[in-house]
Amino acid sequence: MSAILPPAERLWWKHPLDRVEAVWIIISFVWCMVMFFMMVGWHIYGKQNLATETYKVEPAKFAERAQAVVDKYTVRTELEQKIPVVAPPEGADVYMIGRLWNWWPILELEKGKTYKLHLTSMDYNHGFSLQPTNINIQVVPGYEHVIKVTPNESGTFSVVCNEYCGIGHHEMVGRIYVK
Repeated sequence: MSAILPPAERLWWKHPLDRVEAVWIIISFVWCMVMFFMMVGWHIYGKQNLATETYKVEPAKFAERAQAVVDKYTVRTELEQKIPVVAPPEGADVYMIGRLWNWWPILELEKGKTYKLHLTSMDYNHGFSLQPTNINIQVVPGYEHVIKVTPNESGTFSVVCNEYCGIGHHEMVGRIYVK
């Protein structure tokens, strides 16, 4: 046989399978099945991933709801842009809007209490990354993401956009306070 001529038998799947090849195929298949079922298990029992609800939404209606919550629960303003700090009661719906190039408003939550956080973008895709925790959600215009949040430690948390959204992307930082 030479490398120039084609093989004598052209149907490779009709050749007998070597024992070592069969063992590796079986090991690979079993490992794939283990990993597949572990992903399901991690999600259900390990609480590794956020269980979010996602709905289609008109940005103008979302902005109205967010503004109503801001008007009702604002406790003060911060920074030179006068961004409102919203302190809602336990169980309340809280809203955050991503837009060029900020997260609005600033939230002030209480440790151990549960809130429903609603997220959307008004213009481009943005990434909602809550630092230093490991919460990361891609926020897309026209869609509302709803997450149940129960803060378990006090402190100041930064909301960073980790989806490139233009020239001011590096300045797109928000804040969540937990008392």
